[in-house]
Amino acid sequence: MKTLNGIIGVLLLTVFAACGPTLRPFTQELYEEYGWTDAELQKIQFYLSRDIVLHRQVSTGTTEIISGEIKIVDGKEVEEIIIREGTPGVFMFSPKSNRLAVSFDDGSDERFLMFGPNPKQNNRFVLLGSEWDRRSGKVSYEGQTYWVDADVAYASLMVDLKKISKTKVKSHTAAGRRID
Repeated sequence: MKTLNGIIGVLLLTVFAACGPTLRPFTQELYEEYGWTDAELQKIQFYLSRDIVLHRQVSTGTTEIISGEIKIVDGKEVEEIIIREGTPGVFMFSPKSNRLAVSFDDGSDERFLMFGPNPKQNNRFVLLGSEWDRRSGKVSYEGQTYWVDADVAYASLMVDLKKISKTKVKSHTAAGRRID
């Protein structure tokens, strides 16, 4: 009986695993292969490959925090926004070629991060920022400048290839024509 339960358990795990998303990195090659328009990109569900933690020092006197939470670090007020690995996101716009603004928060259309292909990461669309150094980088979020740890530079967009690969094919086979 234990063997039968074990076999059934393995079969159920296999079935559920087959039904789950097949997340793969969103790459420049995938983007070029399909040639998606902005309208088509808005229909693709994106996911985040790893946690991203944004933080910025809140100037004294500013206490209203809408997204995130306030923490005291070394006697300073710090706003922190956490976007977890696997969080679904949507395409917002493309400011220029090979740049995607993706939002993981439905609170405001201004809450987005920029992603673009990185040749050092097999052309995966990774988080873009400015002033990267060994310890941190600057990113823009909701019109504010935030700092992220340097390892977040490897955070990339993921997509469900099963859903993207579903192609509708309308097929017709000609029966031929004969002279009467």
